[in-house]
Amino acid sequence: MSAGAVPGAPLLSLRGVRKSFGTGDARKVVLDGVDLDVAAGSCVVVVGSSGSGKSTLLRVVDLLEEVDDGQVLLDGLDVADPWVAADSVRARLGMVFQQYNLFPHLRVLENVTLAPRVVHRVPRRAAEAAALEMLERVGLSDKAHAYPDQLSGGQQQRAAIARALVSGPELLLLDEVTSALDPELVGEVLDLLLSLRTEGVAGRPTTMLVATHEMGFAREVADQVVFLHEGRVHEQGTPAQVLGDPQQERTREFLRRLR
Repeated sequence: MSAGAVPGAPLLSLRGVRKSFGTGDARKVVLDGVDLDVAAGSCVVVVGSSGSGKSTLLRVVDLLEEVDDGQVLLDGLDVADPWVAADSVRARLGMVFQQYNLFPHLRVLENVTLAPRVVHRVPRRAAEAAALEMLERVGLSDKAHAYPDQLSGGQQQRAAIARALVSGPELLLLDEVTSALDPELVGEVLDLLLSLRTEGVAGRPTTMLVATHEMGFAREVADQVVFLHEGRVHEQGTPAQVLGDPQQERTREFLRRLR
């Protein structure tokens, strides 16, 4: 447990998080006082229309964006504090983006081993052994020596997930990971996430914070669903409650548009 952690507290807590872009009349509030908890071993799915703040929320947690106000507590430590070393925080997180962000000049195995070797100082042989095990886990052991452009979109995204998981992150952040895929490839990535949810990695549950528009995935996998609208949490609860019996009119409107 990190310094400052509170026993029994959620792994991740956001308290009053605010974030805006621009200045003056062009200022756009993207997150407007977000409160959110993610328990260890749970899966929290954030849903909402484009522009609702889902991606910014994940980027704030991964310290890719600075907050204007509020706290981002990882195991009790406020990682939004400017005095906190961002790289040491990111070493505890795994982030998977909409675009796969694989280095095109590196083979899949090299992509997956890069962070363990450079950030975590893992020796090459040990890093490659762990990477090959993870590629086996995501069904890509036969593609270890291929370049990213030799893979399908679904395979590239699975490689990106392997890269995020290989260092054993405490929290996996997934930002619309199926949005760039052709429809026929979406299922293979969602199946992988479902298996990560049910089986975990290395014998322990995978804690996930997921921004997605895949309502079927949210219903099947999430412990909690959060509906974000105009940068605010308008409703949160179990999938059955938020997606099956929403109490807020804005949530109902969002789900009607999807249908």
